[in-house]
Amino acid sequence: MLAEFSVVPIGKGESVSQYVAECIKVVEASGLPYKLNPMGTVVEGDYDAVMAVVRECHMRVMGMASRVITTVKVDDRRGASGMIDGKVASVEEKMGKEVRK
Repeated sequence: MLAEFSVVPIGKGESVSQYVAECIKVVEASGLPYKLNPMGTVVEGDYDAVMAVVRECHMRVMGMASRVITTVKVDDRRGASGMIDGKVASVEEKMGKEVRK
């Protein structure tokens, strides 16, 4: 499954990059494939592993702020793997060119 998630501390100012950096440390330690994008992080793996990463990120930021909003979007397709790159490759194939990354 793929999950795109973002963890946002409330009341900590406009910049959230230090909190994103803490979450990326958690994601990297998990060993799961991931991609950081400007609006969140996409992680790929089985349900339990992915949700454990999201939970750990949420709790890590909760340790740094008194209020946190975590959003999660899930694409769970039975038997699929390599979707982080595969979904983009499928669109590129249909377009006949690379898309801007």
